[in-house]
Amino acid sequence: MAVLTTVYLCASPHTVRGLAETLNVAKPAVTRALDRLSDLGLVRRKPDPDDRRSVLVQRTVKGSVFLSEFGELIVKAAEETGADEIEAAAHAA
Repeated sequence: MAVLTTVYLCASPHTVRGLAETLNVAKPAVTRALDRLSDLGLVRRKPDPDDRRSVLVQRTVKGSVFLSEFGELIVKAAEETGADEIEAAAHAA
Protein backbone atom coordinates (compact mmCIF):
# COMPACT_ATOMS: atom_id res chain seq x y z
CA MET A 1 0.00 0.00 0.00
CA ALA A 2 2.93 2.33 0.68
CA VAL A 3 4.13 2.10 -2.92
CA LEU A 4 0.66 2.85 -4.26
CA THR A 5 0.05 5.84 -2.00
CA THR A 6 3.52 7.23 -2.73
CA VAL A 7 2.87 7.06 -6.48
CA TYR A 8 -0.41 8.92 -6.05
CA LEU A 9 0.53 11.44 -3.37
CA CYS A 10 4.07 12.45 -4.35
CA ALA A 11 5.08 14.40 -7.41
CA SER A 12 5.88 12.46 -10.60
CA PRO A 13 7.85 11.02 -12.33
CA HIS A 14 8.41 7.87 -10.29
CA THR A 15 11.13 5.29 -10.86
CA VAL A 16 11.79 2.07 -9.00
CA ARG A 17 14.99 3.57 -7.60
CA GLY A 18 13.21 6.75 -6.50
CA LEU A 19 10.38 4.86 -4.84
CA ALA A 20 12.85 2.58 -3.05
CA GLU A 21 14.77 5.59 -1.74
CA THR A 22 11.60 7.42 -0.68
CA LEU A 23 10.23 4.39 1.15
CA ASN A 24 13.64 3.25 2.45
CA VAL A 25 13.22 -0.27 1.06
CA ALA A 26 15.17 -2.41 -1.40
CA LYS A 27 14.52 -2.06 -5.13
CA PRO A 28 13.44 -5.73 -5.46
CA ALA A 29 10.70 -5.11 -2.88
CA VAL A 30 9.41 -2.16 -4.89
CA THR A 31 9.58 -4.21 -8.09
CA ARG A 32 7.51 -7.02 -6.52
CA ALA A 33 4.93 -4.51 -5.28
CA LEU A 34 4.76 -2.86 -8.71
CA ASP A 35 4.32 -6.26 -10.36
CA ARG A 36 1.24 -6.88 -8.23
CA LEU A 37 -0.11 -3.35 -8.61
CA SER A 38 0.38 -3.52 -12.39
CA ASP A 39 -1.39 -6.88 -12.55
CA LEU A 40 -4.33 -5.28 -10.72
CA GLY A 41 -4.29 -2.28 -13.06
CA LEU A 42 -3.60 0.17 -10.23
CA VAL A 43 -0.38 1.52 -11.77
CA ARG A 44 1.24 1.37 -15.20
CA ARG A 45 4.91 1.11 -16.11
CA LYS A 46 6.36 2.62 -19.27
CA PRO A 47 9.91 2.87 -20.55
CA ASP A 48 11.75 6.03 -19.56
CA PRO A 49 12.40 7.88 -22.84
CA ASP A 50 15.58 9.39 -21.36
CA ASP A 51 17.00 6.14 -19.95
CA ARG A 52 16.13 2.83 -21.62
CA ARG A 53 17.33 0.91 -18.54
CA SER A 54 14.69 2.54 -16.38
CA VAL A 55 10.90 2.53 -16.26
CA LEU A 56 8.52 5.24 -15.12
CA VAL A 57 5.61 4.36 -12.88
CA GLN A 58 2.35 6.09 -13.75
CA ARG A 59 -1.04 6.42 -12.13
CA THR A 60 -4.13 4.81 -13.63
CA VAL A 61 -7.79 5.73 -13.40
CA LYS A 62 -8.48 2.39 -11.71
CA GLY A 63 -5.80 3.13 -9.12
CA SER A 64 -7.22 6.60 -8.46
CA VAL A 65 -10.70 5.17 -7.96
CA PHE A 66 -9.35 2.44 -5.67
CA LEU A 67 -7.49 4.90 -3.44
CA SER A 68 -10.46 7.26 -3.32
CA GLU A 69 -12.80 4.47 -2.26
CA PHE A 70 -10.24 3.15 0.23
CA GLY A 71 -9.91 6.63 1.72
CA GLU A 72 -13.68 6.88 2.09
CA LEU A 73 -13.70 3.55 3.95
CA ILE A 74 -11.01 4.82 6.32
CA VAL A 75 -12.96 8.01 7.01
CA LYS A 76 -16.17 6.07 7.58
CA ALA A 77 -14.42 3.67 9.96
CA ALA A 78 -12.90 6.60 11.86
CA GLU A 79 -16.29 8.29 12.15
CA GLU A 80 -17.85 5.10 13.49
CA THR A 81 -15.05 4.59 15.98
CA GLY A 82 -15.32 6.58 19.18
CA ALA A 83 -12.68 9.13 20.11
CA ASP A 84 -11.72 7.04 23.16
CA GLU A 85 -11.06 3.99 20.95
CA ILE A 86 -8.93 6.02 18.55
CA GLU A 87 -6.95 7.47 21.46
CA ALA A 88 -6.42 4.00 22.96
CA ALA A 89 -5.29 2.59 19.60
CA ALA A 90 -2.85 5.46 19.13
CA HIS A 91 -1.27 4.84 22.52
CA ALA A 92 -1.16 1.07 21.97
CA ALA A 93 0.88 1.49 18.78
